[in-house]
Amino acid sequence: MVLPPSHGLQANHSRAVDGPNQRWSLDFVSDALTDGRRFRILAVVDDFSRENLVLVADTSLSGQRVARELDRVIAERGMPKTIVSDNVLCAE
Repeated sequence: MVLPPSHGLQANHSRAVDGPNQRWSLDFVSDALTDGRRFRILAVVDDFSRENLVLVADTSLSGQRVARELDRVIAERGMPKTIVSDNVLCAE
């Protein structure tokens, strides 16, 4: 997790990447179906190539599920130098 700049640290997003697999960005998107059921989407993008590495939609995405999806893509592509997320974790 990257702390916001207000904590006195420079965010990793400001550092330039000069090749693939250096920095991945992890993000969640949520929405609702027309019947009111909520769902979330996990998206992981390589910041250099802008390639979508993971796109998983489900009604629930636990931390264990996120870790499993990251393990899967790491097994295929190798470990990035950094994974960043600007999400604030909170209970819904």
